Amino acid sequence: MKQNILVIGGTGKTGKRIVNLLNKLGHNVRVGSRTANPAFDWHNPDGWPAALEGMNAVYITYQPDLAVPGALEAIEELVKVAKRSHIKKLVLLSGKGEREAQLCEQVVIHSGLDHTIVRANWFNQNFSENFLVEGVLKGHVALPFAEMKIPFVDANDIAEVAVKALTEDEHNGKIYELTGPEGLTFEEAISLISKTSGKDIQFTGVSIDTYVAALRAENLPEDFVWLIEYLFTEVLGNPSNSEITNDIEKVLNRKPINFKEYVEKTSSTGVWNVIVEQSI
Repeated sequence: MKQNILVIGGTGKTGKRIVNLLNKLGHNVRVGSRTANPAFDWHNPDGWPAALEGMNAVYITYQPDLAVPGALEAIEELVKVAKRSHIKKLVLLSGKGEREAQLCEQVVIHSGLDHTIVRANWFNQNFSENFLVEGVLKGHVALPFAEMKIPFVDANDIAEVAVKALTEDEHNGKIYELTGPEGLTFEEAISLISKTSGKDIQFTGVSIDTYVAALRAENLPEDFVWLIEYLFTEVLGNPSNSEITNDIEKVLNRKPINFKEYVEKTSSTGVWNVIVEQSI
């Protein structure tokens, strides 16, 4: 049955993949972004009713993260607008092991609307579409918590699970925790990228204080530095986030994409072979 679905963050890592999958399935998809028409901007609630008008379901991803100050209030307001707009289902992308994110989850869970919570571990795509790609391109990645085994999850798997949740009633009321099928340290992940791409990439483990100081030395925005420190400390520092789940297999009836598959596919695009000039 064809549905009208708003994908908030429809140009982001998971959102663009969800939009593509829903379009292939023949649903009417509205991309929720600041450049869309009608536009969706988390900082402009006055525009939300127009973006939600006529929709049956909404995929929610909050930028930059549900842990940041103001996220809870924004989710609370969005749920109110969704109820006034007669939305029937909400699917929220959340973070595995994030206490602040779980407060936002509770707003959706107690909304009175059909809902699914999708908690995701760290994305594979952080190495190719997010903040880790710069170090890969420069040939040197320095990160804290180097000893932690992380079951990186692929954004394509997250998108497929979200599409199921948006379009199938059997997922209503469920909380899915999505991980990859194996745990890798950052050094192991970088080593695999290096070998597969043929690019010499060195890895150095550093303390969280050293890493945060390096971010500040690059004059990055303080709210970004705060978020990265939070994600490393609260999420990677939480041993439960090394646990591997079978929720992807349960929903999709197949094994999750493993990190090696992701690396091989991504390497073939040439994204890691861009030449980056080092400043003197």
